[in-house]
Amino acid sequence: MASDRTARLSASPPLFRSRFLDFFSRVHPVVPALIYGPVIVALIVLGVNRGLGPVETPLLVVAGLAFWTLAEYWLHRKLFHWEPDHPIGSRLHFIIHGVHHDHPNDKLRLVMPPAASIPLALLFFGAFYLVLGAPTVYAFFAGFLLGYLGYDYTHYYLHHFVPKSKLGKKLREHHMRHHFQDHRYGFGVSSPVWDHVFHTVPRSRRAQREQRS
Repeated sequence: MASDRTARLSASPPLFRSRFLDFFSRVHPVVPALIYGPVIVALIVLGVNRGLGPVETPLLVVAGLAFWTLAEYWLHRKLFHWEPDHPIGSRLHFIIHGVHHDHPNDKLRLVMPPAASIPLALLFFGAFYLVLGAPTVYAFFAGFLLGYLGYDYTHYYLHHFVPKSKLGKKLREHHMRHHFQDHRYGFGVSSPVWDHVFHTVPRSRRAQREQRS
């Protein structure tokens, strides 16, 4: 059964003439965990070895995770939905996020490609290091990466499973409205909190009709 499922995943048709570009747009969902899971553990161990205490460490991890939810919102809103005029920029946008909107149920194009996530992670780590310094940055960034993994796998789950819980159903409806109703709303995936703060909560079609009437 597992081999059949893997074969179906790998059978996803290429969307680019260039095999190189197509390769970097297709990511098996296990890849982010394999890359960032060990990094998260290493960062926490490094922070503890450099002097972070048993109370300070989890608090910083939670702070980093909370900060991720804000970064997730703005990355999705301003970067992933930014469409530059230059052909190279347009192609990069399509690889990173546009392809997902065109093929929202393609299992190999749901989690963020490492070609995009790794440079972004390095940029965020550098910024956090300048602001927080060591060893604080290690636990904070571990929480930030944990939030990123939560985003990737929440996103995957919402597209390929039907949630049973009240929260899961709300998250799925929130994200599906972003995809199939109006992509200018609903930028939070793992958390819709910032959509409420910045007034980008997707409205139902009934509410839209009532507003126009």
